[in-house]
Amino acid sequence: MNEEFFQFAWRHQFFSKENLCTTKGLSIEIVNPGTWNTNSGPDFFNAKIKIGTTLWGGNVEIHKKASDWIRHKHQNDDAYSNVILHVVVENDCDVKSSNGRQIPTMLLDVDSEVQHNYQTLLNESNRPACNKSLHHIDPIYVRSTLDSMLIDRIQSKTYTLTQTLRQSQNNWNEAFYLHLAMNFGFKVNALPFEMLSRSLPLTILAHHTSSLIELEALLFGQSGLLNEQLLGDDYFLMLRKEYSYFSRKYNLKGMEGHVWKFMRLRPANFPTIRIAQFASLLYQSENLFSKLLELKTTKEILNLFKINASSYWDTHYRFNHLSNKKLKKMGQLSQFNLIINTVVPFLYLYGERSNKDDLKTRALELLEVIPSEKNKIITQWSKLGIKSANAYDSHALIQLKNVYCDYKKCLNCQIGIKVINR
Repeated sequence: MNEEFFQFAWRHQFFSKENLCTTKGLSIEIVNPGTWNTNSGPDFFNAKIKIGTTLWGGNVEIHKKASDWIRHKHQNDDAYSNVILHVVVENDCDVKSSNGRQIPTMLLDVDSEVQHNYQTLLNESNRPACNKSLHHIDPIYVRSTLDSMLIDRIQSKTYTLTQTLRQSQNNWNEAFYLHLAMNFGFKVNALPFEMLSRSLPLTILAHHTSSLIELEALLFGQSGLLNEQLLGDDYFLMLRKEYSYFSRKYNLKGMEGHVWKFMRLRPANFPTIRIAQFASLLYQSENLFSKLLELKTTKEILNLFKINASSYWDTHYRFNHLSNKKLKKMGQLSQFNLIINTVVPFLYLYGERSNKDDLKTRALELLEVIPSEKNKIITQWSKLGIKSANAYDSHALIQLKNVYCDYKKCLNCQIGIKVINR
């Protein structure tokens, strides 16, 4: 068993608490085991331990061997001077703090059944490691695990959002615009879309949200796609003329058109179509994120992303190449993708930063009305008896599998804890 397991056992108190005593024979009563610390420093903060007749308040350090204290050089580290109890499995030496105080030591005797269950999970070759035990777990704990996994997944996405916000000097509309643009690239053209948005600030586009053709001229001109050929149809030449004026007015330097990827894409996903759809979305509002905050229902938010490219694209997939007439509306799966990867984390983070729980709730409600993803991960969970009703569930299950099950982080999973202690 590794040290992480013994920290886990102390955290959940998976050991007999009868007749506890220090290695010197003083009685021990655990009033509060403390708060688990996942950063540097002692393993548990703010514990309350009664040793003999004295109630101590301070930190607890867990080691497999007492000599690990010395091996880790805690005796020279003031961060460990407030340790009130050293909990070990093997007591091979006495230890002292940096100020020379001898630290009381307690032997940890973890329940053998708990150790056996954990070892069984470690030895399991299939994922999840608890696949043979899942049917024993109360659905309440499964539901609780999925709830925590979903929040875990959203918060992991907000990390890059926080960085962008910092770069944008906490301008939420600008940060939202940058991430929305990147997600409009749908992986294949994510980088070119990000380059486009960073080269064309929202402050410039905001002056032109009343004119779709001007937005298209700015976006297509800045994308470099208007430079791919010299001559074209009236629409193409009009965009280039408009952009020529705007590039001088705003001192813009466009991208190279070759960075955009068309190969192996369905025509409906060509970057020309996506840019036209992006322009249509921006045309609806000067500041999209501010508008999102004003919307009161999930239906209104979903409707916001029901967008079409302008009429020129009904008969085109690329400039100057006619095609059969077809309305270039954004597909439902693409709409859901944008909402899940942009709207949900932004709403949740804004709600968290501004102490508005209704926005966090609305973000979660969006996932509840969006259908579940269909992939190998969801199919695997379904075979194990855990169904995915919507995007809320599917994203939670993906997080559980990719971040916890794949790395056997059973000690940090509520389902795993139940399997270990059943």
